Amino acid sequence: MSDNRSDRPRWSRRTLAAQAMGRHDAATGAVVSPIHVASTFLRDPDNQYRSGFVYGRPDNQTVREAEGVVAMLEEARAALLFSSGMAAATGVFLALKPGDHIVAPEVMYWALRKWLLTDAAHWGLATSFVDMSDADAVRAVIEPGRTKLVWAETPSNPLWTIADIAALAEIAHEAGARLAVDSTVATPVFTRPLSLGADIVMHAATKALNGHSDVIAGALATGATDDFWARIENNRRMLGCILGPFEAFLLMRGMRTLDMRVRTASISALDLAQRFAEHPDIHEVLYPGLPNHPGHAVAARQMRGGFGSMLSIRARGGERAAIETAAKVTLWKRATSLGGVESLIEHRASIEGAGSPCPPDLLRLSVGVEDADDLYADLDAALRAAHRS
Repeated sequence: MSDNRSDRPRWSRRTLAAQAMGRHDAATGAVVSPIHVASTFLRDPDNQYRSGFVYGRPDNQTVREAEGVVAMLEEARAALLFSSGMAAATGVFLALKPGDHIVAPEVMYWALRKWLLTDAAHWGLATSFVDMSDADAVRAVIEPGRTKLVWAETPSNPLWTIADIAALAEIAHEAGARLAVDSTVATPVFTRPLSLGADIVMHAATKALNGHSDVIAGALATGATDDFWARIENNRRMLGCILGPFEAFLLMRGMRTLDMRVRTASISALDLAQRFAEHPDIHEVLYPGLPNHPGHAVAARQMRGGFGSMLSIRARGGERAAIETAAKVTLWKRATSLGGVESLIEHRASIEGAGSPCPPDLLRLSVGVEDADDLYADLDAALRAAHRS
């Protein structure tokens, strides 16, 4: 676990990320730190471990270094890396106690929603699902004394609804609960939930933090290293879900270009959203950067400098037209993920299956760093071809 706040340098977060906190290898002078792969470590002659390392399951130097970058980006007291985004998210819920009550979004990352409905219930956790963009609705399902965690996702996948982090923090704290925010889509480039009152931030680091579709990872960052955080840390140690050193190295390499990648993709996403809003074969564009988006005002307040790289379009002609459009693209890749340098398209309802709240005519788009004109032309041609068929 990396505690980052006490020795933070004066440089900007963008600069610090680009230089991986300025670290280098003292032994060789290499500007890139080595990958530490050892699984076990020597004891001192008096049976102590003054190096601070005992065994590879709970701790690793390469992981610590990447955690330091995450903590710095989120302006957090500490950060932990996990073997996946699901491992990070469930690490928070498993720090709760049987009988605790959770408030979660109606529309959220599908795999986590399924886990809350099944495995979490087996652990004795109760979950109420609510429209997280409606603060009054959230307040109405809070059970003071029993509700221990409010889990928000903003923008939420795949409808890109916006939750007011500051308002939710106030509601949660009034009831004696914590607020955790899945900020995977916003990234710390545009939103830092801890500064808005959240207690914990979660990232599926597989996505934009890494940005190259070659790492599975999850991250948590906290505003306080309290007893709850200690339980999360202990769960990671005992369950063995720490990120591997090579994956941590790749993640750190990805974060060095996070700012420029995310800003470039966000500019293109806004451009595409505006153009697709006028497209004859699309009847709705879901993107918080558009003024007609229901959450635009809140997004403009808490997402500083951009609205992210994710949008969804709803095809005229319904599910058939949406699936045929995805089949006819050549530049966009038909794949499940988001936040990478390559642009992805997905018929989300097919992935989520029965019970999904995702409209069947919806295509989820993850905008990469390719030329926006090329991306538009490719999807425009696919939409027109699907409409003609």
